[in-house]
Amino acid sequence: MNETIEILFNFWVGFAILAIILVKTSVRFVPQNRAYVVERFGKYNKTMLAGLNFLIPFMDKVSYDRSLKEIAVDVPSQSAITRDNISLVVDGVLYLKVLDPFKASYGVDDYVYAVTQLAQTTMRSEIGKIELDKTFEEREVLNTNIVAQINEASGPWGVQVLRYEIKDIEPPRTVLEAMERQMKAEREKRAFILESEGERQSAINVAEGQKQARVLAAEADKLEQILNAEGEAQAILAVADAKARALEVIGAAAVDEKGQKAIQLNLAEMAIRAKEAIAKQSSVVLLSDEKTGAANMVAEAMTIINSLNKKNPQA
Repeated sequence: MNETIEILFNFWVGFAILAIILVKTSVRFVPQNRAYVVERFGKYNKTMLAGLNFLIPFMDKVSYDRSLKEIAVDVPSQSAITRDNISLVVDGVLYLKVLDPFKASYGVDDYVYAVTQLAQTTMRSEIGKIELDKTFEEREVLNTNIVAQINEASGPWGVQVLRYEIKDIEPPRTVLEAMERQMKAEREKRAFILESEGERQSAINVAEGQKQARVLAAEADKLEQILNAEGEAQAILAVADAKARALEVIGAAAVDEKGQKAIQLNLAEMAIRAKEAIAKQSSVVLLSDEKTGAANMVAEAMTIINSLNKKNPQA
């Protein structure tokens, strides 16, 4: 009885162990962004993606574990010759991603190594198409052309190259020295041009300032002359107006007898002052005869006044 119980116990223990082994080998949890390539009896069967997957024990086998993430691969430094026969040392970095795990497993033995070698040969070919100066200016174009050619060749491998970046381009030492001299000469040329442009602009500004100053001075002189002329004209008009009013007053006063006597007295005084002025200016005094005496001068003035009064009887 004890032997029977022991046999049954061992049987169930073995069965449980076998079941655990079968479950463990038949159930697989695939992580995110990974793919398992399954073979059955050595032949490709299926590709298991992220999540819960099942295998047939002792028949199915996970032969390849492929990452579906984007990976970066360094492209080793290598020598390349440009179109103008200048040797360069170039290195870069490659960004690639597995799109088809089946092709990446069976289309090539090591897709990373294959793509790296293809990137090196493509890079040498593209650099050989351009001259040295353009390798620095057209680096972006180089990267784009290399990616396009690699993707065209790596299609059967199930791999896609997303980007290729040239990290460093190292020309020979002699070329570097020549480039440094060229850049120095170019900088000196630009500095000389900028300096001459500054001097030219300064001279233009000075000339323009002098021109504006002369124009402003001429305008100010013109305005001053106009104002002076207007002032003189107004003064002449004021004097003429004053004289006209004085004559009107004198004419009005000369109508009656008293006014004429006052005019005669005024003219006599003016004649006496004139004689005194002549006497002060000269040591010789000429006495006038009867025709040029003060009385005669007054008489002539009165004659003029009477004639004016006759012409203007209404005044």
